[in-house]
Amino acid sequence: MTAQGVRGERLLSGGGRFAPTPGFFARLIAPGFAKILDRIDAGLERGSLVGHLPDGTTRMLGGRAPGFDAVVRLKDWRALLRLATNGTIGWYQAYEAGEWETDDMVAMFAVMSDNVRTLGNSARSSGPFKWAAALAHRFNRNDRAGSQRNIAAHYDLGNDFYAAWLDSTMTYSSGLAFAADGLEGAQNRKLTAIAERLGAPPTVLEIGCGWGAMADFMAKRGSRVTAISLSNEQLSHARTHCTDAIDFRKQDYRDVDGQFDAIVSVEMVEALGREYWPDFMDCVARNLKPGGRAALQYISISDDLFEAYSGTADFIQTYIFPGGLLIKSADFRELAEARQLSWQDEFRFGEDYAQTLRVWRERFDDAVARGSLPAGFDDRFIRLWRFYLCYCEAGFRAGNIDVHQVTLVKQ
Repeated sequence: MTAQGVRGERLLSGGGRFAPTPGFFARLIAPGFAKILDRIDAGLERGSLVGHLPDGTTRMLGGRAPGFDAVVRLKDWRALLRLATNGTIGWYQAYEAGEWETDDMVAMFAVMSDNVRTLGNSARSSGPFKWAAALAHRFNRNDRAGSQRNIAAHYDLGNDFYAAWLDSTMTYSSGLAFAADGLEGAQNRKLTAIAERLGAPPTVLEIGCGWGAMADFMAKRGSRVTAISLSNEQLSHARTHCTDAIDFRKQDYRDVDGQFDAIVSVEMVEALGREYWPDFMDCVARNLKPGGRAALQYISISDDLFEAYSGTADFIQTYIFPGGLLIKSADFRELAEARQLSWQDEFRFGEDYAQTLRVWRERFDDAVARGSLPAGFDDRFIRLWRFYLCYCEAGFRAGNIDVHQVTLVKQ
């Protein structure tokens, strides 16, 4: 630990959440271990999990039809209690405590994600754990003050941290069409694809500019760009690494009031929460000139899974993106069209996001192995971040999470 202390402490603490952890009460309400395994087994229609159990026995779960396959070594029965009562939050806590391990975390999560509809509540928080997680998540709502806190918790971990495993463009969103030129080439193809949706607009507003790659790309094509963010770290990097022609502002999207020929937003809307989706679409409609075009890239969860997913908080919302929520695409489109924003040319490329996450994980692990992560990130944080990258990759590989590009045209 350095003088600055452990970095990422708010994420490690689950954003200061106050959900209970399995103890005597959980042992009273949880079913027997065999019943937990029986329930998981019954829910695995595709693929398999082989469990090496603490009593020395081995059990196959699933195995009825082709799918993803994984092996888990369960070192402590408490891991099952955590999973049964606190879903993915509990499963992460068990991982942090060393209660289980696997040689392929992506495959393990992919088995669960691929069978999420038939597993039902087997991997979701329940009872008081569900209520506590949902209440804690509610305290992370994205009003103006909350948005600032939530963005800082994740994106202000430090530019030196992200630079250790992102590519040189510092682009923290899905690449497109991977080829021999690797991650950076895929990121540049993504930037090009978004820019081509907008043509050659004289003025552009970027909502959620990250470290500035998209804004810089548009400015070099001749547009006058106004780019907003709430992250001090990202804005500091963008102002020193991008063309001086860009107007970088620390500003909430709800406070923007101007007229632009085009608007771009790349994977920002997942940070809003459902109650603020209308505010975002109001911002686009208000600031886009008649006939203007907006290009969005966003992450969705399958519409049929959304209500169960949004009814509580999962691992990502608790430990990685406070206040976040994946998009229900049908509702998002309805909000756009209600504001006379025509929804056009939607394109999905979830497999590219799975590949992006895989490369990020490899680069992150390489940075850890080389000792090139900046000081202050301890072993707990490294395990948290690896769990996060694997968890997300599996969701895209199973197809329940997807990434979209879409063009909105103001009528």
